[in-house]
Amino acid sequence: MIPDWIVYVLAPLIGSFLGVLIRRWPTGRPVVYGRSCCDHCGTRLGPRDLVPLVSWLAARGRCRHCRAPIGEFYPLVELAALAVALWAGTFDSGAALWLDCLLGWALLTLAWIDAEHLLLPDILTLPLILLGLAAAWFLRWPPLVDAAAGAAAGYLTFRLLALAYRRVRGREGLGTGDAKLLAAGGAWLGWQALGDVVLGAALVGILWFVATRPPARSDETPVAGPAELPFGPALAISIWVVRLYGPFLG
Repeated sequence: MIPDWIVYVLAPLIGSFLGVLIRRWPTGRPVVYGRSCCDHCGTRLGPRDLVPLVSWLAARGRCRHCRAPIGEFYPLVELAALAVALWAGTFDSGAALWLDCLLGWALLTLAWIDAEHLLLPDILTLPLILLGLAAAWFLRWPPLVDAAAGAAAGYLTFRLLALAYRRVRGREGLGTGDAKLLAAGGAWLGWQALGDVVLGAALVGILWFVATRPPARSDETPVAGPAELPFGPALAISIWVVRLYGPFLG
């Protein structure tokens, strides 16, 4: 049995990889084989430049070679990955802790990519569905039958909603990525929790809209909100909360 503390040690390292995935995958750059280098001077980074959190703090947020500012993106992702592990650790231990961390890290990555690019890559959503079914088989929570039904119901529900919206409004409202992410939520939580996930995501989406809406001008001219809002982050947050705290609709 692997000690639980190992997951907390590995979390910032996992976060560093997630940062690379978030930055490179949407732009088509290689994730595994591409060497890390400074975005400003192009100098390849060595091991001393790539220690999660420590290297950034030691260099005071600047490239060690050209002194250009690096920014807070990578340490933020590394801290977020550690926060996921610590949060999951307050509820689970052993195999359940590792599986929930895998879920949380995947949701973190998907939410970040969707927030920046309006994209939920199949390379992340589809394995997450399979991992949820595997987790249900291994932990027997939820039962595997409920997990499989949840995956199917989650996908079909959002696809039917998307088709209905397009037929009524004449444009896309929900992407296939959202349907696959809800399918992943169904696989991890079972079909019974889908109502909680959708309701929670709707509430988070409303808060997101309010937070990102530009402030009203003094001339009382109506100000339009964002043209497109990513629904992936709202779904990811809702799936994570329901996974840890359980359904709240009863």
